[in-house]
Amino acid sequence: MRVLLIGANGYLGRFVADRLLADPAVQLTALGRGDDADVRFDLATGSPGALTRFLDAVHPGVVVNCAGATRGGARDLTRHNTVAVATICEALRRSSCGARLVQIGCGAEYGPSQPGSSTAEDAVPRPGGPYGVSKLAATELVLGSGLDAVVLRVFSPAGPATPAGSPLGRLAEAMRRAMQAGDGELKLGGLGAQRDFIDVRDVARAVHAASLSAAQGVINIGSGRAVRLRDAAAVLARVAGFGGALHELDAPPGPMRQSVIHPRSESDHGTQGPPPAAYPYPDGCGSWQQADVRTARDRLGWRPRINLEESLADIWMEAACRI
Repeated sequence: MRVLLIGANGYLGRFVADRLLADPAVQLTALGRGDDADVRFDLATGSPGALTRFLDAVHPGVVVNCAGATRGGARDLTRHNTVAVATICEALRRSSCGARLVQIGCGAEYGPSQPGSSTAEDAVPRPGGPYGVSKLAATELVLGSGLDAVVLRVFSPAGPATPAGSPLGRLAEAMRRAMQAGDGELKLGGLGAQRDFIDVRDVARAVHAASLSAAQGVINIGSGRAVRLRDAAAVLARVAGFGGALHELDAPPGPMRQSVIHPRSESDHGTQGPPPAAYPYPDGCGSWQQADVRTARDRLGWRPRINLEESLADIWMEAACRI
């Protein structure tokens, strides 16, 4: 099976590439903007015609799209998450390769959920911010393209190489700095939010399974369990050996305060965005998110294998190396 992987040097893409390369039946070609890609191509500015010519030359059986931006202004997010996917869909429609498309979506497309509930694929999406809107628009483009396609809605990825701007990445970095400075307490905001964390290696397994399956439509990829960030912080403190006190800030973070759920203002592509959205849920997902993952089990034969404690241990191992 010849697979074209777009975004192989990104957070998810690196683990998807490792998973696919471990399958001896897969011939992998990486397309991206970096010098390490097999083929350099910028989806945000490249034409569908140019991508079509490449598809006809390589003739992949599966195209996996892991590319995109998670931060930045609405214009950047639209260009990298929506326009890029429109380019892929149009190129695949024009191409003679007949490839299957595996698109990486996100739980932010759903927006806030009722506390205690599990969000299934038939829930009406109501994204609470520009990132979720841009990813939902991409999903709608894929679903309306007429292609053999599946969208994996990944909830909150965690584990090795977790970005420093993600909630768990910020938590680990704040704890690292506290331990380095010898602080006996750590004050953070946003710890009341509950998110469905899924290890990035389990996400890669889901992408591999989706590439081999005939499943179409939207499929949630998560652990099926919401975890309060305060509880994740306690587990991380135990893993890290942090014996200090964790204090949660009730007020919005000021200049000297930190919120683990407050993102950085720059995008994955290094461009400056507008100021972060209002505290306390700038990711647009409200206080609660939990995935219903029965469809992934039934249609992909997939279940999460790696628990959050193992994911947090890997996050801390990388953070500790910076001490």
